[in-house]
Amino acid sequence: MTGFKALTSRGRSFIASGVAAMLCAFFLGEGDLLRVAVLIIAMPLLASMVVARTRYRLSSVRRLDPARVEVGADSTVTLRLENVTRLPTGLLLVEDTLQYALGTRPRFVLDRVEARGVREIDYKVRSDLRGRFPIGPLSVRITDPFGLVELARSFTITDTLVVIPEVVPLPPVRLSGEWTGGGDSRTRSVAAAGDDDVAPREYRQGDDLRRVHWRSTARHGELMVRREEQQWQSRGALLLDTRRHAHRGDGPRSSFEAAVSAAASIGVHLSHEGLGLRLVTDQGAQHLSDTGQSWSLLDALSVVRQSSARSLEHGIAALRQGTGEGLVIAVLGSVDVEDARALAQLRHGGMNGVAVLLDVEGWDGMTDETAEPARAVLTASGWRVLVLPAGGSLAALWPQAAYKRSAA
Repeated sequence: MTGFKALTSRGRSFIASGVAAMLCAFFLGEGDLLRVAVLIIAMPLLASMVVARTRYRLSSVRRLDPARVEVGADSTVTLRLENVTRLPTGLLLVEDTLQYALGTRPRFVLDRVEARGVREIDYKVRSDLRGRFPIGPLSVRITDPFGLVELARSFTITDTLVVIPEVVPLPPVRLSGEWTGGGDSRTRSVAAAGDDDVAPREYRQGDDLRRVHWRSTARHGELMVRREEQQWQSRGALLLDTRRHAHRGDGPRSSFEAAVSAAASIGVHLSHEGLGLRLVTDQGAQHLSDTGQSWSLLDALSVVRQSSARSLEHGIAALRQGTGEGLVIAVLGSVDVEDARALAQLRHGGMNGVAVLLDVEGWDGMTDETAEPARAVLTASGWRVLVLPAGGSLAALWPQAAYKRSAA
């Protein structure tokens, strides 16, 4: 049955012609015509058997370069198709499967692939939407040299293209935060401590002799070594407002996409500065596979979607649960006074807050009466507030986030 389904219009025409010739041969008693009829019928059937036998002898590999791109950037897809049989193939019609956001499905024609031959095909994809987009599976239609049979094969392997938000380079600024780390000693001020302040301990088998603390050794009468160097890392949290009602506009030009891009830019910038970040939304803390790594944050932001929440209470509760975080950066849409007050209460002597408020009026022209009161509440509590208008540059505003030491 598979062979008959694989017949092309030409193959079916051959079968029909052969059957007609065979009937005429029986009625007319023509042996030569019967032989011709058998040959005509046999050709598409034999072609079907050959193509069916060779269609599972192809291998395919797909490569994405790069596999993670910003919105609007190109990625090159390379298809490597190998004929692993000892017979050359016929005409191959190759088609890869794409989601609509990546463009139309690419189609290619390969005239012939020799025995053990390899062909590589390149094409480009791009998306103006964030997300994780599967590419594949690849389908190949194989035909015989006479065009009598056409069989399709779909490979099962797919690959994923991750389209991340636009990341804007930000200038370096001084952001204050608490420093925490792991090691033998407890959290302390880096600037105030010197070699003599490091509490030594007794020598253990395998300790590096270069760490011997000779002053303590003389005092205790036994070999003493300095404790392990503290691995200092600043920690902070990044709050992203994903509430649907807090944003304006639709699609890639909406205030929500501007907020996601701002969060990505800030997160990447601070990660490169050595800050270990937690991602929090109005839904609560978000899982990152490796806190502080920019690629993990970008992967999470590539699939973040708007929520139906009306307040930031869950996000603020998640921020309160953070330990040792000296810096909180909030990227916010339209915020009312109640949420602003709740954020203001997070501010304490050891914590610094930076709020990036999107001026959502610029996205639809509607008045946001809560913007100025919310800004005033945050500013009064010690938050540094940056107002990002529609089409504005976060890089130009970022220096306003710099920590300013209070006058004595």
